[in-house]
Amino acid sequence: MKLSILKCFMIAPVALGLAQTPAPKPATGIPATAATAKPAKPVLEDIPGADPVVLTVGDEKMTKSEFERLIASLPDQIRARAQGPGKRQVAEQIAQLKSLAQEARKRGIDKSPETKELIAFQTENLLASTLFREIAAGVKADDTAEHAYYDQHKNDYEEVTARHILIRFKGSRVPLRAGEKDLTEEEALAKAEDIRKKLMAGEDFAKLAEAESDDTESGKQGGSLGSFGKGKMTPKFEEVAFNLPVGTVSEPVKTQFGYHIIKVDKHETSKFEDVKTGIDAKLKPELAQKAADEIRKQTTVTINDAYFGTAPAAASAPPTAPAHPAPPPGH
Repeated sequence: MKLSILKCFMIAPVALGLAQTPAPKPATGIPATAATAKPAKPVLEDIPGADPVVLTVGDEKMTKSEFERLIASLPDQIRARAQGPGKRQVAEQIAQLKSLAQEARKRGIDKSPETKELIAFQTENLLASTLFREIAAGVKADDTAEHAYYDQHKNDYEEVTARHILIRFKGSRVPLRAGEKDLTEEEALAKAEDIRKKLMAGEDFAKLAEAESDDTESGKQGGSLGSFGKGKMTPKFEEVAFNLPVGTVSEPVKTQFGYHIIKVDKHETSKFEDVKTGIDAKLKPELAQKAADEIRKQTTVTINDAYFGTAPAAASAPPTAPAHPAPPPGH
């Protein structure tokens, strides 16, 4: 669902400085002839330092620089639209927002106590959010913290290089190959076990993958899936692949795609230097939150227990490191 700029502004209002410069007059568009030709007047956007009015709503004017500053403050989804083909649509949504706001002021809605309180709260929310983003942009984990995180989550940076032969069965998400029978689950298992026997007898994995695998894309490459980290494959496949010794052929592994025969060619762990940037990105939110908590501690706060209830007792258990969330599984 596309995010409406109107809804976005309702969530996080942005104060605009409104230019008072008059709107430029439109060009006449009269073609010049050989006898009357005159040097063309430059477009305002082409004049160094020019800041033309690009949107007028009632008596409010918005310049090019104001529009671009506004767009830069919005969520990524809207910013991408406003910098591409959807720029005019975004301008129309801003015009709708401003026209409604102008009518609200005419009706005196901005003077009501409720509206003033809401505007004040939204302003505080905007200021706090902006400060938090600035804090997050400025913090950086030190080398000791990054190494500690790497050591604690080294398994997450393990990769395997593997190949497989897939035998699909009825209901699989993998398309049936032309001319092939739609096997039952029992028939697919029997075929997979027969292929494994051939492999154990010394037949070439790559050739069997090309001839028998229902994963035709990897089959063309001798069953190769390349290198992948944890969370990239469906869970059961991944569990077997990461625990399979190099060079070993697995028993048939059942997933929603069919029965897989897996062979791992390599186990390796990414070096700290290769994942350092990603670790810093993971630690930034935690560091920013700690900085925000310090600001909170330095501020005197009194909460009425009679109205809000007493604060819950602090947990007696020793603090533990936050769990490292696993990325969503894929195929």
